Amino acid sequence: MFDRTYDGRPIKLMVVIDEYTRECLAIHVARCIRAKDAIDVFADLMEIHGIPEHIRSDNGPEMVAKRLRVWLGRLGTRTIYITPGSPWENGYCESFNGKLRDELLNGELFYTLREAEVLIERWRVFYNTERPHSSLEYRPPAPTPECIKHARLKLFLILRRCHRVCFS
Repeated sequence: MFDRTYDGRPIKLMVVIDEYTRECLAIHVARCIRAKDAIDVFADLMEIHGIPEHIRSDNGPEMVAKRLRVWLGRLGTRTIYITPGSPWENGYCESFNGKLRDELLNGELFYTLREAEVLIERWRVFYNTERPHSSLEYRPPAPTPECIKHARLKLFLILRRCHRVCFS
């Protein structure tokens, strides 16, 4: 998923959705995303949630990279790639991306990458902990105190990193 900052520079979003719970586990925001970045995101998530049986994704270069496939293979995680031009094969993620675009990205003008990280993470927490989902009987996917605590910690770390960059 892509967006841009005010100055026209690209922002790429790597979205990770749990197909079972519909929880958005992460949205990695960067100017570009490589296989190493995807490995870092997945490794962080696996420390918290465990190693998944499979990962379903599109055919983006960071997701089909040999380095990522070898790493996942060593963990015993299968890769399932959707057929190009077949977004219905990845319905939960496509639905999420549409909501993210409609509810946040189309209404925000990001001046910096850090601002995008903070606002997108704030929306992710809202999506998981407060926003009602019709498919879940109008409940949020993860309204647990643990999720809220983890999200606040992540937001704190992003803000602290921003503080160091901006004021150091």
